[in-house]
Amino acid sequence: MKKLTILFLVTFFVFFTAIFGLAQNVYVDIATGGTGGTYFPVGGAIANILSNNVENLVATAQTSNASVTNLNYLLTGQAETGICQSNLAYWAYKGVVLFEDKEPFEGLRGIASLYPETIHIVAHADAGIETVADLKGKRVSVGAPNSGNEADARIYLPAHGVEYEDLGKLEYLSMAESAQLFADYQIDCYTATTGYPSSSFMDSATQRDIVLVKMDDDVMDKLVEEYPYYAKESIPGGLYKGVDEDTPTLATPCWWLCTEDMDEELVYQMTKALWENHEEIAKAHAQGKNITPDTALDGQPVPLHPGAERYYKEVGILK
Repeated sequence: MKKLTILFLVTFFVFFTAIFGLAQNVYVDIATGGTGGTYFPVGGAIANILSNNVENLVATAQTSNASVTNLNYLLTGQAETGICQSNLAYWAYKGVVLFEDKEPFEGLRGIASLYPETIHIVAHADAGIETVADLKGKRVSVGAPNSGNEADARIYLPAHGVEYEDLGKLEYLSMAESAQLFADYQIDCYTATTGYPSSSFMDSATQRDIVLVKMDDDVMDKLVEEYPYYAKESIPGGLYKGVDEDTPTLATPCWWLCTEDMDEELVYQMTKALWENHEEIAKAHAQGKNITPDTALDGQPVPLHPGAERYYKEVGILK
């Protein structure tokens, strides 16, 4: 009789679990960026929000080489979601610019616009670099190969009359690697598209006297007209030691992305959890204050996932 009772209870538990999905954890990766950038702390904060507010969901922030790598992770199924610059997401979706040799990533879907990423061009104060044109003949790191940082450099450098071959030395390094070479005076300048303040640039400013290089206003106007996913922005003075004035530059929103085959109810719950708890992100990074429902759809580069779209319609962000 005891064996029959145990068998009945085990059978009932298995049946109940199968029907109602009890204790079936769902694991979701958020592909982010390097530890010296903004994606990683922001992605980690989002992961905590999801894990704490969506039942049976375990979310994890995954380090990576940022935007391009994250798109490849989504395409190959190595991550369920990822953070990416708006311009690169658009290029991947259309199969153009950096992705012209690949099939359009038509299954790419948007969850939320997070915050504007600004192009930082940081140089040693004694390197004689005041304008982008002054980078000719200088030792410059443009970012990791095929990263969003490097993709932007390919656009704004030529627009200012600087080709890669004009540089005295060209390096393709991550932010952390660039910061180390910068501290050792092995490069004169490094650049990245990231939310401010960036921990890498803050460290560089405490170790060395730096300048933030301003972009030419007329050049920015032309680039914004040609590339609508860019906007004119300024890095506020006082964020980095020794840089007291605002620095005119370009910005592009970063987006939290997934693929079209992700479960609709799961994405709905994730989107809801994000926006009902978005204030928590500001505790992890200063950019958190810019992550608000008011800008949830800014710079939308790809179609929304149906789960996210359902949430935005429910709360009136979408009609």
